[in-house]
Amino acid sequence: MQPNYFKTMSLLQEKLTSYQLPQELKSKDLYPYFRQIESDQDTVVTIHGKKVLMFGSNAYTGLTNHPKVKEAAIEMTRKYGTGCAGSRFLNGTLDIHEQLEQRLARFVGKEDCLVFSTGFFANLGTVGCLTGRQDFILYDELAHASIIEGIKASHSTHLKFRHNDMESLERKLHKCDKDRIKLIVVDGVYSMEGDICKLPEIVELAKKYNASVMVDEAHSIGVFGEQGKGICNHFGLTDQVDIIMGTFSKSLASIGGFIATDAVTANYLRHNARPYIFSASASPAAIGATNAALDIIESEPERIENLWKVTDHALEGFRQMGCEIGHTATPIIPLFIRDMEKTLLSTRMLMDEGIFVNPVLPPGVPPNDTLIRFSLMATHTIEQVDFALEKIEKTFRAIGVL
Repeated sequence: MQPNYFKTMSLLQEKLTSYQLPQELKSKDLYPYFRQIESDQDTVVTIHGKKVLMFGSNAYTGLTNHPKVKEAAIEMTRKYGTGCAGSRFLNGTLDIHEQLEQRLARFVGKEDCLVFSTGFFANLGTVGCLTGRQDFILYDELAHASIIEGIKASHSTHLKFRHNDMESLERKLHKCDKDRIKLIVVDGVYSMEGDICKLPEIVELAKKYNASVMVDEAHSIGVFGEQGKGICNHFGLTDQVDIIMGTFSKSLASIGGFIATDAVTANYLRHNARPYIFSASASPAAIGATNAALDIIESEPERIENLWKVTDHALEGFRQMGCEIGHTATPIIPLFIRDMEKTLLSTRMLMDEGIFVNPVLPPGVPPNDTLIRFSLMATHTIEQVDFALEKIEKTFRAIGVL
């Protein structure tokens, strides 16, 4: 049969054909996504054969290229194969899954733990199934997309409060039925602005209104707290936070996620969280790499110390330069540009100068808050940071940001 080249476009195709933004950006040489990295994920990467300094990674501990982590992934693959071919609920639970769950529960200070195949699924599955139609979920307006998708799946009444605004949170709590479940969900560290949640105040409001608290520690594990145990540990509030979420894809140099909580909540999630039940379990390589990363974090405190050394140096450099960096107090440093085209242009110009950074545009931020996200790893050096500062100042002056 000959193909019909004159087939009428479907309504769906008509709608999708009208989406031209990527093509428009490519025509202007401003498209910033899917840049192909041809080397390991380290402080220096190779793109199109060119060495580039990486300041766009979430690998805060700098462990993605560590020999022990890579060897652990290989060792687990040799023993268990490349995948589990099933969900945790059925045939996909290995002994190493449960061993890692027990270890993570001890690490963050909780009774029990579930390992998901991604951090996104950990949030989606947990937020999506714990509350019902008559209950309430209260969340920060800058909450991660995985939390938002979980809220949509829950069918609960959701109330958004202003970012880190405790008066706004209390007003929302006051609107809730006192006899219904109220779950407050926040990020420990906000992934674009780099600021931290006001956890002590949130816990106090939760007590006042009989609410539960869930903290997404994706960007704070390996960065804050004793041995990198996270924001809840940093504030000494682990026992007063009901649910702790973490991910393997940042400081733990792998892929996957976890929920640490009490035994009753964990039991419910194991039998009701759909991404846990209906998604293939984390690969043996991912589990092995995560375990090795935990070994290194616990045995090498100097790694986190160096992360804060280069972070403090970069923060001071950007302040002296006159950059607008908001309220960040973490290795995530937002460089606000507040102009979409200049944000895209600076990203391309910095790549030409040998600096990889990430542009943050709507819907990741409001249109007037576009920024460059500059993030640090424990393996960065002061010399690398200084080189980046020099190139960023040159670029920002050229486009009129400074």
